[in-house]
Amino acid sequence: MNYSVHTLNNGIRIVHLAVDSPVSHCGIMVNAGSRDEEDNEHGIAHFIEHVIFKGTKKRKAYHILSRLDDVGGEINAYTTKEETAFYAAFLKPHFERALELLSDIFFNSVFPKAEIEKEKDVVIDEINSYKDSPADLIFDDFEEIMFKNHPIGRNILGTPDTIPSFSKESIQSFMDANYHTDQTVFCSVGSYPFQKIVKLCERYLGSVPENLSNKNRKPFINYNPLTEIQKKNTFQAHCIMGNLAYTAMDKRRMDLVLLNNLLGGQGLNSRLNMSLREKHGYAYSVESSFTPYLDTGILTIYFGTDKEKLDKSIQLVHKELKKLRETSLGSMQLHRAKNQIIGQMAMSSDNKENLLFSLGKSFLLFNRFDSLEIMNNKFEQITAERLREVANEVLNPDHMSQLIYQ
Repeated sequence: MNYSVHTLNNGIRIVHLAVDSPVSHCGIMVNAGSRDEEDNEHGIAHFIEHVIFKGTKKRKAYHILSRLDDVGGEINAYTTKEETAFYAAFLKPHFERALELLSDIFFNSVFPKAEIEKEKDVVIDEINSYKDSPADLIFDDFEEIMFKNHPIGRNILGTPDTIPSFSKESIQSFMDANYHTDQTVFCSVGSYPFQKIVKLCERYLGSVPENLSNKNRKPFINYNPLTEIQKKNTFQAHCIMGNLAYTAMDKRRMDLVLLNNLLGGQGLNSRLNMSLREKHGYAYSVESSFTPYLDTGILTIYFGTDKEKLDKSIQLVHKELKKLRETSLGSMQLHRAKNQIIGQMAMSSDNKENLLFSLGKSFLLFNRFDSLEIMNNKFEQITAERLREVANEVLNPDHMSQLIYQ
């Protein structure tokens, strides 16, 4: 993939991936998320995502929201545990309009008190809505169990107890402590000329004072596996189990990506889906996921089933995990698994918004972006023996925790 890179004098990195499309995507991504919050700031990283659109030194909320909508574009944001992104999609001629708007909200938001107070109710409603969706809530509760008493285990939204305390001063304090220029990436995907992008970034981002990071994130230690059952007024039983996994920096990460996809990835022919749903009809939804963080990671397996089928479903899951630990894949099985994930990655990259997020996050973490060819080569080098070694480490039942809603 043909990408170009430039670093401004203040440390902000610019990365552009050239694609032939009338639609452009760009965003500002910063290496700061909910794990960077102090105890009394729980939820503030996500809250900033909401209120940053509510007014700048020269714009009211309506003008922010209308600036791209008026030309058929879109602006949005998301927050994770380790990064926050503000991004836009628009037709190519409106690149400068999008960049200027993003830079304005990112660096010049004024966080009006009335808007802050109003948005507190919106976010608390968002928090409460999760209580009506146990299939979503259980993931947050499980990470709190896995990463007990650590910021990375807390849910991103915060709580109804912490949200009311947020103010313009606390918001600005969090941004000053975590929004650093050398931890900020402006990423772009489209056909706009890179030389013009650099000039526009110099104009709208280059005048921002240098603010270099000196923070050290608190590492997670002392994981202790446990099983917890919570009584919920739900028709189904919901079960999630998992273990600590590899970090984003671990070379074995790609092995686990492949193994996870084989176990319970998006393919309908994943081992868990074929067993629990297709063969036995126990579960409509069953999946596994691997989330690497900077200094830790987590692999989870989730399914929902009728309460009387819960124990049998758990047994079937462990049966599949045992197969992966004890039996190496045959050459054709391994070949199919590699072809499947290579195809899935290629299709995902065809979505330019997904490509933008991958580009920005890759530069935040690694200061590089691997092409599909490089990724394919990494997968091709994985052996059946390497997969079995990973399975024995990560899928070890003695190290797995479990949370059940019933």
